[in-house]
Amino acid sequence: MKSEQRLENIIKLLTKSGRASVEELSADLGVTPQTIRRDLGTLAEDNRVVRFHGGASLLAGIEYTGYEARQNIAEAQKTRIGDACAKLIPDNVAVMINSGTTTSAVARALVHHKGLRVVTDSVKISDEIKDFPGVDLMVPGGRVRPSDGSIVGHQAVEFISQFRPDFAIFGVAAISHDGALLDYDIAEVSVVRAMMKYARNTILCADSSKFQKMAPIRVADLDDINVLVTDTRCSEVLRQLCQNKKVRVVEA
Repeated sequence: MKSEQRLENIIKLLTKSGRASVEELSADLGVTPQTIRRDLGTLAEDNRVVRFHGGASLLAGIEYTGYEARQNIAEAQKTRIGDACAKLIPDNVAVMINSGTTTSAVARALVHHKGLRVVTDSVKISDEIKDFPGVDLMVPGGRVRPSDGSIVGHQAVEFISQFRPDFAIFGVAAISHDGALLDYDIAEVSVVRAMMKYARNTILCADSSKFQKMAPIRVADLDDINVLVTDTRCSEVLRQLCQNKKVRVVEA
């Protein structure tokens, strides 16, 4: 395999998983760890990846990866996270679900629930669950963000403030090493903060690739959530961080 092709394959693998170790990339591409380390060095010099001890991840940048591309990142993990989170939600409760590919998996997994009142700021999620027989669906007014169908703006925040739901289910772009929950769009962040403020219980759904990534805007901190639903590749560092902050971890 030529080096240029190998570099592009590394980028494709990182796009799917968000981050990967040298050993994982070496096994996937059938080359030595030393070769992978050199390739990662090249990609880092070109500002295409960021190195960490033993591997690399994609750079955060200032914009989120497109919605369709994000759907393919950690797709299997997101499905399991969605199923696990849905099991935490009883029938006959009020739920807020924010826009995102992982939260969409949660919403789809609510298909057999009964007596749910669901408020979502996502046109995509509302379209997916509008025919669920056990769901009374509500969406706020506001501006629809073309990139992913999120409903943002003052009207959306004002609408959400009228509710006191049992659960707020949300995702983030990144979880930093100190437990800060990060995202890209301040308008979307304002909606998520409102959901968290008024909900009795907050559930963060995030696959393990989100840990130690970066994004420019702070949403909240791990201290502000009750439950993290993630996958079985959750790092020991993140588990310990959650334990210190009294956050329950559910690994799907």
